[in-house]
Amino acid sequence: MTRIFRPIVFALAGVAGVAALLFGVFGARLDMDGSGVPARVKFDEPETHYKKVEESRAATPVPTPVVEVAAEVKAPYWTDFRGPLRDGIYSQTKILTAWPGGKLKKLWRQPIGGGWASFVIAHGLAYTIEQRKAQEVVAAYDVTTGREIWTHRYEADFQESLGGPGPRATPTWHDGKVYSLGAEGHLFVLDAKSGKVIWTKNILTDNNAENLPWAMSASPLIVDDLVIVQPGGPQGKSIVAYNKLTGAKVWGALNEKAGYASPILATLNGERQVMTSTGTRVVGLNPADGKLLWEYEWKTQYDVNSSSPVVTGPNQFMIASGYDHGTALVEVAADGLTKTIWQNKKLKTKFSTAVLHEGYLYGLDEAILACVDAKTGEQKWKGGRYGYGQLLLADGHLIVTTEQGDIALVKATPTAHEELARFTALDGKTWNVPAIADGRLFVRNTREMAAFQLSAP
Repeated sequence: MTRIFRPIVFALAGVAGVAALLFGVFGARLDMDGSGVPARVKFDEPETHYKKVEESRAATPVPTPVVEVAAEVKAPYWTDFRGPLRDGIYSQTKILTAWPGGKLKKLWRQPIGGGWASFVIAHGLAYTIEQRKAQEVVAAYDVTTGREIWTHRYEADFQESLGGPGPRATPTWHDGKVYSLGAEGHLFVLDAKSGKVIWTKNILTDNNAENLPWAMSASPLIVDDLVIVQPGGPQGKSIVAYNKLTGAKVWGALNEKAGYASPILATLNGERQVMTSTGTRVVGLNPADGKLLWEYEWKTQYDVNSSSPVVTGPNQFMIASGYDHGTALVEVAADGLTKTIWQNKKLKTKFSTAVLHEGYLYGLDEAILACVDAKTGEQKWKGGRYGYGQLLLADGHLIVTTEQGDIALVKATPTAHEELARFTALDGKTWNVPAIADGRLFVRNTREMAAFQLSAP
């Protein structure tokens, strides 16, 4: 037996030695995909990447004083996470549906700090939040060149093995101000032209809340005079509204762990309301005082609800989650009672949100694109491997960013999966939601950002 096992022991020791050399000396690390499985071994150190970002910014330094940008005449459009209505739909212009050589024209591409936030765009500037060394950085970039116009930096360094370091929540632009929420609860309201701080709070410490395992991820929602956030605190501090101009607390609601999905403003049964997913249910709240209007239990594995509700009718919405949980179409009665119309596992959106087009839902069923009839729950097709990416709807087509950094154009039709074009846009794992404004497509991940011409100039 000794003769049999001795070579095995030596082989395992050799493998362990090589692994120690790779990970300990050469800086190798495992890069997890959306399923939590190591997708590849990477050899770059975070410090090396941050140095690249700093060198890139030094080559085109922040102008002093802050200058007006060329696109100032453009009216604000993509000012919220997933678009002006937070529904993942771009309708400002027609888009190119025949991409020359299967690609879009690249406008610019450059390194960026870490994190999973998207962009919002207004008055010629694209805003995002990123990790640079031990600081979170809210940054404004010129949409035409990618040049950094201003930054606001503060000490914050959230670390997590699956997603890596950095902030998760996309900032919100509203009425000349940027509302930015960091991974550890730092809420900053900044002047959109200069980056000057107007007011700030930490929503976790302010509401006696503990951070989530994958950090604060919900984009702040502006409703009337309020900015609504989801700290997940106890005793009526799960969902909180602050005065958007002063930071004074206006109301708090519920008593449960927060979810990861961003809230939306919707109308059901003729009543305007804030809809969102907590860790265990979907709720509708009166935006004026936070009163609970209705609730629908939606408890998933690990209490991870990352997809926002999708309104499908005057009194109906769809909610979906991953972890083998699936999708449900829910009807809300005028008296607040909720009823499941259908529920199945045909669309399991882990941390993306589906889009609705002409009665059909399009989304990533785990890592594969799927089309589901919103009325019946029937799956019309499933095809194309995109990993744990993201998607938007534009001009009857799906703009899909894959987990591997590709951009794909897919026809939004229930007939069949029809991919029209696909090309590599970014290097590395890409979970960030794309953004579209004024015919330009903006994409980023934890390493790079880029802009492409999506409509005819």
